[in-house]
Order: sequence, then structure tokens, then C-alpha cells
Amino acid sequence: MNDFTLSLQITALGMGLVFGAILILWLMMIVLTALSADKEPASDSAEVESTPQADSKLQVALLAVALAMAEQDATSARPLEEPPTAIVSPWQLGMRTRQMTDKGSFRKH
Repeated sequence: MNDFTLSLQITALGMGLVFGAILILWLMMIVLTALSADKEPASDSAEVESTPQADSKLQVALLAVALAMAEQDATSARPLEEPPTAIVSPWQLGMRTRQMTDKGSFRKH
């Protein structure tokens, strides 16, 4: 057997193992989903009745939305704007420092 056929066999075996593992995981997910799914009894009545609990949840949700909208209008926080003159960036500071050290040390008299 030459090297080319051996490498093809190793490649096919590796790909087969990978795809086999993917299929096994896929089947395990299907089985676990089927076993852990909540089974709800089918209701005979087609109409949906309004319960007091559902009404109170709706009222709470509407109240939360109204409060959020009122708070959003009343807030005084605004995004900060950048100053008109740019502060020296770290990159510029590094470049200027390097230029000064390349030229030599400066002595103050």
C-alpha cells in the first residue's frame, strides 16, 4: 500500500468518526427532547376564556410600559460630546516621546 491510499483511508476513517459522532449527538437530542417535552392535555373548547390572572398580568405590563416611557421623557441624562480640541492620544504621546529620545536628551540650564 502506498502513502496516498493510506492517507485516503485515514481521512475517510476520521471523517466517518466525526460524522458518526454528530449523528449520535443529533439522535440523543431528539430522544431527550421527546422524553422531556411537556405534554399538555388537548382542550375540547376552542374559545379562549379571559382569566383574572391574565388580566392582572396585562395590567402590570401596561403599567410597566407607561412608567418606562414617562421615565424616558423625564430623564436629564444626555450623551457626552467630545471636546472641540482633541486631547493627545496615547499613540501620539508615544510617537512624540520616541522622537525626543531619538534626538537625544535635553538639558535645562
